[in-house]
Amino acid sequence: MKVALLAKNLFNEEVVAKAMTYEQYYILIKKLLQEGKTTGNSQSENYLKYAKMNFQRMKHVYRTTTLREDLKKTVQNLSQHQVWLVLTEGWCGDAAQSLPAISRIAELSENIDLRILLRDENINIIDAYHTKGSRSIPKLIAVDKSTFNVLFTWGPRPKQLQEMVMNHRANPKVAESEFNDELHRKYTVDKTSSMQDELLKLINSTIN
Repeated sequence: MKVALLAKNLFNEEVVAKAMTYEQYYILIKKLLQEGKTTGNSQSENYLKYAKMNFQRMKHVYRTTTLREDLKKTVQNLSQHQVWLVLTEGWCGDAAQSLPAISRIAELSENIDLRILLRDENINIIDAYHTKGSRSIPKLIAVDKSTFNVLFTWGPRPKQLQEMVMNHRANPKVAESEFNDELHRKYTVDKTSSMQDELLKLINSTIN
């Protein structure tokens, strides 16, 4: 009941209309980088460095992702019209590892409308769907296209990697840079497999 009420208050046709397609988001990031900028409220040299690196990650993940057959079949047979709203920013490494694959999944069905919202411009939404008190991104919120009721949420990262991050934050044993390198190595080895498995289960939960 609480989730449904949140959806009624936060999501509507206006929110979807102002959100970007994946292509528009990609073009925005590319344009901002050419201007020496990134998305969001933070415009430091570090954030710009992350944005440049993650733009390259986005292109690589989109190009190399192979979707599993059971996920493809489920998505292609989806009859319910859904809007997948993803809160993100161009500098986010986790988003660069996941969002391109989410886009590839959404492309399989005319019944999935993928829309991108910038986190810092939609604080009311991310605060309603935060992760353990944190405005962690990416955050995928799937809603029914006609009722705007929330169907499921996912993010900011696959459960195994989320547990790894939370353990590091609670008891850091290595420097942040070293930890981030290891985190992205695990993303590379996983090749979006864990995320695909989790999304398949969530999509099936809207069908069964």
